[in-house]
Amino acid sequence: MLSRPKPGESEVDLLRFQSQFLAAGAAPAVQLVKNESRRGANANLDQPQLQDQRDVVMLDDLPDLPPALVPAPPKRAKPSPGHPLADHVDPEERLNRHDQHITAVLTKIIERDTSSVAVNLPVPSGVAFPPVFHRSQERQRKPATSGKRSIFAQEIAARRGSEASTPPVRGVVSTQDQLAGAVTCESLTPREQDHQLPCGSQNFQGPHLVTGKGLRDQEAEQEAQTIHEENIARLQAMAPEEILQEQQRLLAQLDPSLVAFLRSRSHTHEQAEEKAIKEQRAGGPSVEVTGEEPIMPTSASEPRQEDELEPGTPALALPVAPHKEWLHMDTVELDKLHWTQDLPPLRRQQTQERMQARFSLQGELLAPDVDLPTHLGLHHHGEEAERAGYSLQELFHLTRSQVSQQRALALHVLAQIISRAQAGEFGDQLVGSVLRLLLDAGFLFLLRFSLDDRVDGVIAAAVRALRALLVAPGDEELLDSTFSWYHGAMVFPLMPTQEDKDDEDEEPSGEKAKRKSPEEGNQPPSDLARHDVIKGLLATNLLPRLRYVLEVTCPGPSVVLDILAVLIRLARHSLESATRVLECPRLIETIVREFLPTSWSPVGVGPTSSLHNIPCAAAMKLFRVLASAGRNIAARLLSSFDLRSCLCRFVAEAPQELALPPEEAEMLNTESFRLWAVAASYGQGCDLYRELYPVLIRALQVMPKELSTHLSQPLSMQRIASLLTVLTQLTLAASSTALQPSSDSAEASLSATPSLITWTQVSGLQPLVEPCLRQTLKLLPRPEMWSALGPVPTACLLFLDAYYQTWSQQPDLCPGDWLQDMERLSEELLLPLLSQPTLGSLWDSLGRCSPLCNPQSCAPVPEALPSLVSLGCTGGCPPFSLAGSASPFPVLTSLLTLFNTLTRIHKGLCGQLAAVLAAPGLQSYFLQCVAPMAAPLLTPFSVWALRHEYHLQYLALTLAQRAATFQPVPATNAALHHGVALALLSRLLPGSEHLAHELLMSFVFRLEFLPERASGGPEAADFSDRLSLGSSRDPGCGRGALLAQACQDLPSIRSCYLTHSSLARASLLASQALYRGELQRVPALLLPLPKEPLLPTDWPFLPLIHLYHRASDTPSGLPPADTVGTAMRALQWVLVLESWRPQALWAVPPGARLARLMCVFLVDSELFRETPIQRLIAALLARLCQPEVLPNLNLDCPLPGLTSFPDLYANFLEHFEAVSFGDHLFGALVLLPLQRRFSVTFRLALFGEHVGALRALGLPLTQLPVSLECYTGPPEDNLALLQLYFRALVTGALRPHWCPVLYAVTVAHVNSFIFSQDPKSSDEVKAARRSMLQKTWLLADEFLPSLQGLRQHLLHYKLPNSTLPEGFELYPQLPTLRQQYLQRLTLGMTQNGVSET
Repeated sequence: MLSRPKPGESEVDLLRFQSQFLAAGAAPAVQLVKNESRRGANANLDQPQLQDQRDVVMLDDLPDLPPALVPAPPKRAKPSPGHPLADHVDPEERLNRHDQHITAVLTKIIERDTSSVAVNLPVPSGVAFPPVFHRSQERQRKPATSGKRSIFAQEIAARRGSEASTPPVRGVVSTQDQLAGAVTCESLTPREQDHQLPCGSQNFQGPHLVTGKGLRDQEAEQEAQTIHEENIARLQAMAPEEILQEQQRLLAQLDPSLVAFLRSRSHTHEQAEEKAIKEQRAGGPSVEVTGEEPIMPTSASEPRQEDELEPGTPALALPVAPHKEWLHMDTVELDKLHWTQDLPPLRRQQTQERMQARFSLQGELLAPDVDLPTHLGLHHHGEEAERAGYSLQELFHLTRSQVSQQRALALHVLAQIISRAQAGEFGDQLVGSVLRLLLDAGFLFLLRFSLDDRVDGVIAAAVRALRALLVAPGDEELLDSTFSWYHGAMVFPLMPTQEDKDDEDEEPSGEKAKRKSPEEGNQPPSDLARHDVIKGLLATNLLPRLRYVLEVTCPGPSVVLDILAVLIRLARHSLESATRVLECPRLIETIVREFLPTSWSPVGVGPTSSLHNIPCAAAMKLFRVLASAGRNIAARLLSSFDLRSCLCRFVAEAPQELALPPEEAEMLNTESFRLWAVAASYGQGCDLYRELYPVLIRALQVMPKELSTHLSQPLSMQRIASLLTVLTQLTLAASSTALQPSSDSAEASLSATPSLITWTQVSGLQPLVEPCLRQTLKLLPRPEMWSALGPVPTACLLFLDAYYQTWSQQPDLCPGDWLQDMERLSEELLLPLLSQPTLGSLWDSLGRCSPLCNPQSCAPVPEALPSLVSLGCTGGCPPFSLAGSASPFPVLTSLLTLFNTLTRIHKGLCGQLAAVLAAPGLQSYFLQCVAPMAAPLLTPFSVWALRHEYHLQYLALTLAQRAATFQPVPATNAALHHGVALALLSRLLPGSEHLAHELLMSFVFRLEFLPERASGGPEAADFSDRLSLGSSRDPGCGRGALLAQACQDLPSIRSCYLTHSSLARASLLASQALYRGELQRVPALLLPLPKEPLLPTDWPFLPLIHLYHRASDTPSGLPPADTVGTAMRALQWVLVLESWRPQALWAVPPGARLARLMCVFLVDSELFRETPIQRLIAALLARLCQPEVLPNLNLDCPLPGLTSFPDLYANFLEHFEAVSFGDHLFGALVLLPLQRRFSVTFRLALFGEHVGALRALGLPLTQLPVSLECYTGPPEDNLALLQLYFRALVTGALRPHWCPVLYAVTVAHVNSFIFSQDPKSSDEVKAARRSMLQKTWLLADEFLPSLQGLRQHLLHYKLPNSTLPEGFELYPQLPTLRQQYLQRLTLGMTQNGVSET
């Protein structure tokens, strides 16, 4: 056997192996077969392969050196099968031999044989030359079967066929005219023939006068034929007498020469027709239906040919008949021509089925049955073609059109739809929200893509749609008109406060946690926009694109204003958004350079072509909104972007002196004052006061004149109010009160900047402002003129408040000066104002304009979206609302602000100015505020409105508290004011931390506002308890003594609640700086996000909740002194509120109060054993178990602040079983949820999982806080619980001397069950009842004497009676029915072999 080659062997070894293999003559392992199919079809495939023909490698003939590198021989072409190439044939020579040159073609012409072809003579013609035929005159023929033919060949063939088959006819009547029908004498009745004109004059075979000249060929013939048919129809509808009468009338009206011309024309036409008819009669029938196609005009024959080609296709009433000679009309597709037909008739809606909403080009919602003409352009859609208008889906489709005008039109219509939807025009006509549908469909990103368009018109339409979506015009008008109110410059951010609940419910918990992570930068814009539209837009690089549009494309005025409005809305969103607008590269520089220039060409009244290089009030407003977001942004705007020079430029000149339209000049001057006021709120921009002092003084001097002449101009009133607001902030900046040093470095840096304004510079403003206030107050009796003043009176009062506040803080001045001036102001202006009846009418209108008393005024708009916050003020506010023109809140709030400042500085004025609190309207308003009502719904508008309303309430309470220091307050007013303070404390919103702190410090826990302490309140409480409970408890331990002690401990109670109040220190300091006028410490005018009120509704229980959470976090326990003191102070205050201010706890349901009391027992194992705690909890438990409160105790519904009450009760049972040691108060709380009307879960938890706790429930029946009937009725129907009851009784786990209450309850329920005979019971229940009764009967065994009494109780139970030792009454003997039932049962047991043993 030959060996195989191994690695490392050379070529010599391989040759040796080959020679050995050949010498051996062995058969190869692989047979080589050569494929001959590639060499041609003539290969001899049948020839057998030679077995001995092998490839042998020989190295003898090979040279020692490799061959030289020479070009390879050219490749030969592969021969086609059957034509192999010879080796000696040159390809070029072969190509030349087969070349067909033009000379060779022309020399080989062979004439075609035409001997057998028939020759036809030409048809005689009456014209000199044959007519030239055009393509439009081509006859429609069936396509030739021999292939394509030219138009000329087709025409020649058609003529030859017509000459061979049709005899020459000089006049041919078209089939269309014949089918149209001629009115002949034969078609008339005999009566009509008698009165008919001669038949020759009635031969209406075609139009004679109307030719359609001037129209296109096909339209001309069609229109002429239509007119002809209408004339025939009208003539047929007329009587012969009417025709003759109408003919005579026309002949009398027409010119005789014209009548002669028409008659001659008609006579000539009739002669020609008669001659043609005679020739046809001589030759044969006029028209024969044969296989050949008759020769007719193309316009008339083609529709009929289509019908013949496709007989199954219904004939279409097309306005224009298609011609095959038209471009791309070789094959007529009728399905694609349906759109050219007339619209189908409008379907009337017969049912209440929902239909697709369609809108006009102005965004109006069209009714489903509205019938509008087609020239309005509202029918260019495929679906529901008969209905006018476009659906949202069709508009979306149109925005992706390749035609820029269509894209712009679609965006414009969508913008109009959004504007009308936000205005509430659609109302209940649509199902669902239009805005939500658009956003879910991706409209936001469609707008963003449209902004990247190259066409300016599309960009303008996209910007307008973006403004319509983001900006609510009413919101900006509202915020601008209230800028000069008390703290009106401070607003809440317009950003979502909570996630979409529907989306949260659909998402799993893992995705929800991931979505709520703080790293929002990693989320795609679509996810961000789903929860916050503004964040989603900012994530798409919107700001650089808007900057590019403003800077590079230089759009028109409307686009510029739209972009500035969008930027203002972005800046109002949050501090983060405002910062991104500020830091966008070249955006602020472009706006300052292009739209706030200090020099410009004069602009007249009317539209302008461009706003570039022209001052724009919207640009100044944008900077004002940005500055409101934070003091750092305001500082950067003033320093880095040189807004100081802009402010000087636009404030230095009066509006009428600016080279701008009057309205724009007023707005620009107003916005300049507002921006300056915002900067001055941080203590910035005060250096401009010295430069512009003459301008401000001149403006104040002419203010009285403007108030009298420009009263009907709202813009002028807004400008005056803005000027007064600037002066107010500058006056506050002149305060030289030294700030207290703080350990906080941030506060130290803020307070380090000294004020640039001194008191001397502002002391001369008050004599100029006070006359303006007097002038405005004179208009108070005239409501129309008073409402026209707008915020001017409010701004005047706020300036006087800041003036006297700053004056009183000057250490170098004599206090007598400002005290004397305050007395003068009070005597000359304020006290006469209080005596005016018109001021009383303002107090009377408080309740009508209050958003708290009228919650429906703050209801969210129908198109409100959680992801796009809007105040919902489109269309303006009603006159009698907080922001309406007749609202008393701004003036009364500013008046109370001035009163508080005067009474704080001059104590002698308290008695006089506090008389305002006795106004009947204010008292009535306070009564409405303390009445039981649901918590106000926190919507974007409601939080804004409620904040201003809470200002008025707080200022009134502060004035009442100052007055109470110097004179006694009537008990009724004191209790009312205290109730208002408690209600206000639980309603204050974020940003009002200072107000909440002041209420806790000085009002809520003041003894003067608890008049019950001095008017026999404790004694009345004890007497009430004796009447309701019927017990003679020790007077020293009663509720009256506890209330008296609580009144004495009010300072300690106040300290406890100040410690445990959840007011953040940073927020409290910022709020204090805002309300105290400490401008250097104000961080921003943008308030915190109002997710919920500052304090929860159950804030009186906050110390107890904090103790419970601290105990849960620290299992080792708390210091006893701290725990006992905190718990006792909280329970004392809760007892005071339960006894004397029950309306303060109305928002906390009784079930939640019970859960808070249970938390006291869960704090540790010793707290509930303290005697003060025991007494306070017992008193509170008695209040919960009162007959008027107990029906409202519901433990089966979700409780506020509690995840699950069953879980809390399970922990409570476990704790009771471990540490109670039979405590009766603890046991009373355990027994309270076991009432029959509550869920069976509580009873199953006790008898199933904590049976051992039954031995510790030794509460006597006499100490049960509720009636025993609450536990025994109605009968228990839960089979599992009944079996647990019976097992506890039989096993001895429940005995009367261990747990008398539950023993009586279980005996009652088991007795009711074993003797019930409900026929509707299931077999399982019947079997369990029979078994339980049998076991009860067997309890009479002498071996179980301890159960003898149980058998007696279960069988002879009658009624519950808590006065008896057992807790129930017994039958002396069983009733007859029960006795018979028991006998039947025992008889059955005996028959079944059941022995009594």
